[in-house]
Amino acid sequence: MPTEDKQPADAALETPYAQIGGEESVHALVERFYDLMELDPAYTELRAAHGSTLQEARQKLFWFLCGWLGGPDHYESRFGHPRLRMRHMPFSIGIRERDQWVACMDQAMGDTGVPTALRTRLRESFMKTADWMRNRGQ
Repeated sequence: MPTEDKQPADAALETPYAQIGGEESVHALVERFYDLMELDPAYTELRAAHGSTLQEARQKLFWFLCGWLGGPDHYESRFGHPRLRMRHMPFSIGIRERDQWVACMDQAMGDTGVPTALRTRLRESFMKTADWMRNRGQ
């Protein structure tokens, strides 16, 4: 019989932030995401779009995800509303970049132990957001 993630009955009431394990786990997820981006050739175009250093991107994604997942609003308290599409307009984002971003995040979620049901739900949300961020057809 296959093993499935077991969650308490009230897990559905918890925020994704709490289900992941809070700030430390979100930090680990972001670190793994950017490490994969730097190390895995499957994410070459995605990495190229981020410039020479990833330190600022790591910090901003961590701040953003904490709030987006239902935890503290670190990003908004520093920068205001995220305005994701506007902030990403200077970058060329097509289908390849979208798919690489989602695949890299999905791999990072798997590597950091995000529960399967939550990982599936988040992957769908990430795909919708990443698709909305596209600013070129291909």
